[in-house]
Amino acid sequence: MNSPIIRHAVRAAMLALASAPLLAQENVQPPPATEQAADAPHDVVIVTGRAGAGTRTKSKASYSITTIDEDALRMQAPTSVTEALKSVPGFWVEASGGEASGNIRARGIPVDGFGSVTLLEDGIPVQHDPSLGYLNADQAFRLDETIERIEVVRGGPSSVFYTNAPAGAINFRTREIGDTASGIVKVGAGNFGMRRVDFWAGAPLGNGWKGGIGGFYRIDDGIRSPGYRANDGGQVRVRLTRMLDGGRIALDFKHLDDKVALFLGIPMRTYPDGDIAAIPGFDGNRGTVAGPQTRVVDMRMGNGATYRFDNGEGTHVKRKQFTVALDKELGGWKLAESLRHSSTDTQRNGVFPNQLLSSEAFLRQSQGLLARVPGATRLALRRVDAPGTDYADPNGLLLVGGLRGVTMPLEETVNDLRLSRKFATGTQTHDVTLGYYFARFTQGFDRYSSTVLLGAQSQAPLLDLAGLDAAGRAAGTITERGIYNYGYEWEHARGKSRTHALYLSDEWQVDERLRIDGGVRWEKVNTRGWTERGANVDLGTFATSKIRTGTGVLDYYDNDFDKVGWTLGANWQLARTSGVFGRWTKAFRLPNLSSYITSPAAVPVIQTMDLGELGYKYSSAMLELYPTLFYSKYDNVAYTNNVFSIDNATSRPQTGYASSRTFGLELEGRLFPSSLVDLGFNLTLQDPEYRDLRYTDRVNNLPVPRDYSGNALIRVPKVSARLVPGVNLLGDKLRLQLAYEYQGKRYVDSANTVVLPKYHVLNFSARWQATPAVEAFLYVDNVDNSQGLTEGNPRAGELASADAGANSFIARPLLGRTVRAALKYAF
Repeated sequence: MNSPIIRHAVRAAMLALASAPLLAQENVQPPPATEQAADAPHDVVIVTGRAGAGTRTKSKASYSITTIDEDALRMQAPTSVTEALKSVPGFWVEASGGEASGNIRARGIPVDGFGSVTLLEDGIPVQHDPSLGYLNADQAFRLDETIERIEVVRGGPSSVFYTNAPAGAINFRTREIGDTASGIVKVGAGNFGMRRVDFWAGAPLGNGWKGGIGGFYRIDDGIRSPGYRANDGGQVRVRLTRMLDGGRIALDFKHLDDKVALFLGIPMRTYPDGDIAAIPGFDGNRGTVAGPQTRVVDMRMGNGATYRFDNGEGTHVKRKQFTVALDKELGGWKLAESLRHSSTDTQRNGVFPNQLLSSEAFLRQSQGLLARVPGATRLALRRVDAPGTDYADPNGLLLVGGLRGVTMPLEETVNDLRLSRKFATGTQTHDVTLGYYFARFTQGFDRYSSTVLLGAQSQAPLLDLAGLDAAGRAAGTITERGIYNYGYEWEHARGKSRTHALYLSDEWQVDERLRIDGGVRWEKVNTRGWTERGANVDLGTFATSKIRTGTGVLDYYDNDFDKVGWTLGANWQLARTSGVFGRWTKAFRLPNLSSYITSPAAVPVIQTMDLGELGYKYSSAMLELYPTLFYSKYDNVAYTNNVFSIDNATSRPQTGYASSRTFGLELEGRLFPSSLVDLGFNLTLQDPEYRDLRYTDRVNNLPVPRDYSGNALIRVPKVSARLVPGVNLLGDKLRLQLAYEYQGKRYVDSANTVVLPKYHVLNFSARWQATPAVEAFLYVDNVDNSQGLTEGNPRAGELASADAGANSFIARPLLGRTVRAALKYAF
């Protein structure tokens, strides 16, 4: 759907942005070369989104980049990767699922998880493909005091220098080791049972070597408490660096062993006054469907074995990562070599709320099962933990849940090699880089799930479908301790992927003001592996009558894809404090192992993108301002629509490809009217819509054409805003900061039939400098206890949601109010 307001706003911004260079040049003489070389106030050197023998600052970049420094991170204390990125314009981020498994949508590109952006640590991918099925890169990464700053490139050259990064790159930079011994110890606590300690220590070791060690350990009960410990674990990093003759080598080892809960949707209701909140009997701020009764469940398998589902594991990641980085001057050339090997074992368990039903309607539609219980005259729902006791229904609703366990071992090696040299041609220079990237990984994938009946309340109890006789006595049960259907999902697969890429870039300094940057990348991927073919078996009871299991037949695949992409940009420096830039990029994303690992006969296509941006940069002692106009066209967006069905006969999925188009405006900046007060702000206005989204549905076995072209993209707001006013008091010893966030209306499905209403949320933080070495922090997140909805129920369908028109439905709201405090000691 077109939005006249958004279109007019973007057009007005284009006129203003086009006139910015003229306004900036009024009464301004061309600065001398020495002034051109100077940095603007608040400027920082950036390393992400470029390569070369020289350095580059943010104010002179020819692309959009957001930098988040150590102080900003400490004032926010984000609990997840996605939380840390809330200050990035153009990014819609969702962190309501907990500390991992977040979602990012960049510049209107309709891909969830990390499917359009890559996650880097010191410029090297945390995971070559950051969006493997059930295995987002943020699951294998944790923030702690070993991270010093973040650089986020939006679009631009990210797709030339990094793989699987068409819409951006997020680079976490580790803390440097100083020339003298120093360190940090920080302890924290929260009102949800959280206890945490972070530490970092670094010192010279002798003979040119420096060493550092750091990490964290944390436990908590979960903001949405399942009734047992939700998050438990930590990581440790050991780092060694040594200066060489004309270079440096860094060795880094990190071990992560952490369990985090996966928070999913809860039952919500639209009330007569129009407000949306949790249903009666469910705590919308702290409640979760998972509970003690679904923590450990033994599930029968089709081969006679037993699968032990333990939701106390949550998303349990065990990862060992070793990195070597070498920078060396070689006779006028600069060599940059980065090698990373990682071994990651992930167990991802969750209690998924698949469907919300009326209890009465469920009993009525289940009457056909009555014959399975001899002597029974009617059906009833009874608590598993209290045999013979009818379920005291607080809201007339029933949840059909899925106990899903996914096991994913991943072994990966990535290498990035760059050779750079700066050439002078008269008064002009070329900073040229030739790079080679290689990645190889093997992945396993095993999944087993069972359907359960649950009461629609916090820490949902397991329910049995029982047959009662005329006297109301139990004649038998149809379910088995709450399990309605064992093995509604089963997968067993293994695969390998190998990627080679070559890239070339040039930063051409035409004169003191103008620089033209360009780059090209060729990439080829091979994916090969097998998937065991599945079939249903019947072990004699209703719950075991349709168990999905393996047949021993393996279906193999072996496919190659390659593509060339490029980018061309320019930066025109108006003055030391201002400049304009423009860029056009042809990017792509190749099919990956996830395209095949559960669908060996899939026929994926290469996704291609056209990305454009035009921006203005201004940085003075009082104001930082970075407005950017952007355009995104995404071709060959894959869609698959699966609607959960309790009888294990899921509707026939609609699968195909479409495209999307987004025009938008990003505004980022900070205002410093005095040393006492500052204001950070970002704003995103965009008009994201589908193009060519057409398919044929089947209704009552008849073909029905559907056309959603022109509809808004799912889960992407047209308006997002964040304001962060701060006050510095007592000679900067006390800082108070409030973050206001606004998200506009979004849609659950491509048909735009289910709305996620607009919402706002407030977060407060404070820092007190008690002594030069001691700081105290206070954080209050979601001060107003907002229940703003971040997503609907994807298992109800994302083309046309089955929840359309429903008064009660499943959705995932923001996490409830939390209070945290921390004490930091630096030495």
